Amino acid sequence: MIKKIILTYTYILIWLFFSFSVIIYNKYILDKKLYNWPFPISLTMIHMLFSSILSFLLVRVFHVVEPPIHMTKSLYVSSVVPIGVLFAFSLWLSNSAYIYLSVSFIQMLKALMPVIVYSIGVLLKKDIFKTNTMVNMVSISVGVGIAAYGEAKFDLYGVILQLGALIFEATRLVLIQILLTSKGIQLNPITSLYYIAPCCLICLTVPWLFVEFPILREKSGGFEFDFVIFGTNSLIAFGLNLAVFLLVGKTSALTMNVAGVVKDWLLIAFSWSVIKDTVTPVNLLGYLLAFMGVVYYNRVKYQNMKAAEAQKKVVNKIDDEEGSKKLLDEVENNGNKKDDS
Repeated sequence: MIKKIILTYTYILIWLFFSFSVIIYNKYILDKKLYNWPFPISLTMIHMLFSSILSFLLVRVFHVVEPPIHMTKSLYVSSVVPIGVLFAFSLWLSNSAYIYLSVSFIQMLKALMPVIVYSIGVLLKKDIFKTNTMVNMVSISVGVGIAAYGEAKFDLYGVILQLGALIFEATRLVLIQILLTSKGIQLNPITSLYYIAPCCLICLTVPWLFVEFPILREKSGGFEFDFVIFGTNSLIAFGLNLAVFLLVGKTSALTMNVAGVVKDWLLIAFSWSVIKDTVTPVNLLGYLLAFMGVVYYNRVKYQNMKAAEAQKKVVNKIDDEEGSKKLLDEVENNGNKKDDS
């Protein structure tokens, strides 16, 4: 038990490190007051190119993991491509938000993710509408609204970008359940990137050619690729996907959700103390309310998960008992037949 606890916290710390690092690093690159390279589409494309190459090597050359045997061309086009497009837009918009909003406020807005995922799940009939769950979702939304009201450097365009990113990401998560899980296709982060990263790269090429490429081409002195900055940034982003695989594979998605709440508070504290972002008392009050709603949501999910596991054990036990009884009846019948003969 002690070994299991130590390993669980080790996986959480690894995930926290990579998740925390990616957010701060992206903020550093995109913020005009820091590295001053405000090209979110280009940064996302660099990540996807790096992930495409590295995941190809891990899958096809080194055979670290094997691709799903059920993946066909038609399944890829009908299922993986829509997920890849949503992922591309989610990354593009979320990275764009760092140009306009503080790290702390972005983390507060991310508290809306359970609300959006649940709402889309209900609309697509993947989740069942429950009044108490919706009341919880409303409390989270009210908390985020109060946090937004108290934001010192509120930027409407930045908020729209971040909300758009959350909607695309929530839709992607629901579609993964509908399009892949229902068809028996399980993708870990390496195989996910192997299939999805090239799709994202191609998808982002179109807006990049019209939005950022003309600006980069006319930039004074041209664009000089900093291999140290963008290489380490892409490597950390790829490491985050491996950390997700490690954490979810060895524990559960619920553990990652709970760890994400801790990460949000750490980022808010870091944003306030190190980056010197303004965090007002109203900010904290609103996020505290949203935070309590998210904690309650995770608690309910945990209880439902434990109830489902208990019910599954009962069903398996009943099946085993029925199987044993059937076997005994067959043995007894065979014995009676021998006696008759």
